[in-house]
Amino acid sequence: MNFFAPDIGIDLGTSNTLLYVRGRGIVISEPTLVVAEGRGKKSVRAVGDEARFLLGRTKDSTVVVHPVKGGSIEDFDMTELLIRYFMRKAIGVSHVVKPRVVISVPSSLPAVNRKAVAEAVKMAGAKKVYLIEKPFAAAIGSGLPVYDPVGSMVVDIGGGTTDAAIVSLGGLVVSRSAPVGGVKMDEAIINYIKREFHMLIGDRTAEDLKLDLAAAIPLEEGRQVMIRGRDLRSPQVSEISFSSAQASEAINEPCRAVIATIKWVLERTPPELAADVMRSGVHLTGGVAQLFGMDQFIAEELGIPVLIAKDAEECTVRGLGYIVENMNDLIAQGRMPIAS
Repeated sequence: MNFFAPDIGIDLGTSNTLLYVRGRGIVISEPTLVVAEGRGKKSVRAVGDEARFLLGRTKDSTVVVHPVKGGSIEDFDMTELLIRYFMRKAIGVSHVVKPRVVISVPSSLPAVNRKAVAEAVKMAGAKKVYLIEKPFAAAIGSGLPVYDPVGSMVVDIGGGTTDAAIVSLGGLVVSRSAPVGGVKMDEAIINYIKREFHMLIGDRTAEDLKLDLAAAIPLEEGRQVMIRGRDLRSPQVSEISFSSAQASEAINEPCRAVIATIKWVLERTPPELAADVMRSGVHLTGGVAQLFGMDQFIAEELGIPVLIAKDAEECTVRGLGYIVENMNDLIAQGRMPIAS
């Protein structure tokens, strides 16, 4: 039995949750999903990868729970259960002293929601909880000089939120979080097909179409796929041809919302730091940053160089990992980037 549990970093996202364990690295990357049965006090059937396998294949008495939406906790009990499950899967339960946990939160998350996140993690088995703002952790994970007197702009486009921020001297100078990301793009594709073809498709199909066909900019050579869904005008299954041009048209509005968030931050950035951003460019992190043409789309709209971070989807959890590995030194030096 180990006396002390290792410290943990948690990137609790709307779509995926990643865990970093001190000394071991990233050990978990699974969907933020819970499948439960019954009403009221639910009986949990599956969590994470197992829950994703059941998505769209459940019976009437089974409920698919997305405990986190737009960076906020929607179902406290299910969130606590999910975090507890992942923590036990990562480090086990045979520890006398519970782990310290650093967890990322959107930069504009209200105080009451931050308190709910901290409380859920404590109830899941943490000794002490540190809330770290997501864009700051993403900036560390992408290798930006966050503690230097230089302005760096990071835009983290995740499943539920887009966080844009100017980072300098160990903190966020200007930041904004908007409830737009991969999930909104999936919903946009579902609504487009419903409106144009009178056909209903599931969440998994919409996500697959986004990954396979969608692009932030029009493609020169389009592709088409055949998709099946429920005909809204008859009790039959229908099949249509769906193109990459249509997929890109469907997600245009969420892409524009990302641009609006970045512009809001740039308009409020001090001139000296804005000059730094013009030189170094905008750094994209998060899973949706890897959407085809997203960097080119932002660069053309803003006239600023745009770079996609290496392993963009893991930048936030790697930033949390840096904090986990150096937590004692950061606390001693007063450089622990705790969210206010």
